[in-house]
Amino acid sequence: QVQLVESGGGLVQAGGSLRLSCAASGSILSINGMGWYRQAPGKQRELVAGITSGGSRKYGDSVKGRFTISSDNGKNTVYLQMNSLKPEDTAVYYCNAFQLRNGVRDREYWGQGTQVTVSS
Repeated sequence: QVQLVESGGGLVQAGGSLRLSCAASGSILSINGMGWYRQAPGKQRELVAGITSGGSRKYGDSVKGRFTISSDNGKNTVYLQMNSLKPEDTAVYYCNAFQLRNGVRDREYWGQGTQVTVSS
C-alpha cells in the first residue's frame, strides 16, 4: 500500500504561482511513477503532469510551459510548481502514484485532493 498526502493548495490571483507537494509513504519502492491530476466542477479528471521513476516527464497541453513537475527521491515527495496561473486552472488537484506490471498500470493510489482557486 502507498499513502499520499498533498499540501500547498490555496487561493491565488491570476498570474500568480503556487507549489503543490505530495509526500508518499508505505511501499514506495514499488512506485513506478507519480503525477498530478485535476478535476474542475462538471468536468472529467485530467492529467496535469507526470513523472516516472526514470525521470521522464509529461504534461497536459493546457499547462505546458507554465507548470513543472519534479521529485525529491530522498524525501519521497513530488512537487508541482505552477506559474502564470489562470482562472481555468481552478480545480481540485489530486496526487497519483502507480505501479506497473508487465508494462501496464496495475495499481493506482490517490491522495485526498487539494483545492486550487485562481481568481481573475
